[in-house]
Amino acid sequence: MNPFRFAIGVMGFSLIATCVLQAQATRTWVSGVGDDANPCSRTAPCKTFAGAISKTAAGGEIDALDPGGFGAVTITKSITIDGGGGVVASALVSGTNGITISAATSDLVTLRNLSIQGLKGSGLNGVQLNTAGVLHIEHCWIMGFSQNGIAIAPSSQPTAGTMVVIDDTVSQDNGQNGLSVVGPAANVHVTVANSRFSGNTNGVLAADYSRVAIWHSDASGNTSTGFLAEATSGTTTLNIADSNASNNSVAGVQAGGATGNSVIRLSSVSLLTNGTGLSIQSNGAIYSYGNNTNANGGTPTSTLALQ
Repeated sequence: MNPFRFAIGVMGFSLIATCVLQAQATRTWVSGVGDDANPCSRTAPCKTFAGAISKTAAGGEIDALDPGGFGAVTITKSITIDGGGGVVASALVSGTNGITISAATSDLVTLRNLSIQGLKGSGLNGVQLNTAGVLHIEHCWIMGFSQNGIAIAPSSQPTAGTMVVIDDTVSQDNGQNGLSVVGPAANVHVTVANSRFSGNTNGVLAADYSRVAIWHSDASGNTSTGFLAEATSGTTTLNIADSNASNNSVAGVQAGGATGNSVIRLSSVSLLTNGTGLSIQSNGAIYSYGNNTNANGGTPTSTLALQ
């Protein structure tokens, strides 16, 4: 091989690689009047999340400059998408998921200040987690999907399990569950705080291999159950504290109903005017710290040893 040509080839490859790296910024921007042909800078923003994500480096952030509908997006790397204060950024979708996360099991994804709408049942899932190490959903409003508002169903995950944190988020008027958690064979850990799940079939479903902790949240006005722990495989544990489940047609809280073990622990939970306050089905167990309010379906009196 000619040494001169080889050197020129190496230089050319390096130049191309450098240009590709320079094309990805650590922070990009979208705007309702943007264009995906733009570099997604603050002065030349993109039009959609999908257009911006290819120009955003792993670990970077996409920010919304102004109100707008920025479309569905699939996330394949560590990234933050922030709609700005007041939830000005929307994703209105039909026939697909709003945001799909198929990242590496070591990746961290944050969704913040977003309104994700399924156009009255036309969309599938608002947020669909296929793979990621950690997912944060903060200050989001998710509604109107035919399946789940938030579907946590990792196909693969880190050895320690996937971690999901949901804070100050509303998931309402979805055809199945406001939040659905299903693990593959290792535990999925989900923490929920200051959130509301209403107008769904079930507010929250903790299914196979899930460890779900809920604090200061509400699962009311659902057509079936507010908080449901129902595992087909493995064991699920649902811990609920300082929360409310009222006006649900079937039950405020239900444990069991399938072939896996399903355990619910309650502390300072209000169960008012549900079809049944507490429902224990096959392979289910409900424990109480004795400080709950149940206006129908019996009073929880079981106690737990301090842990």
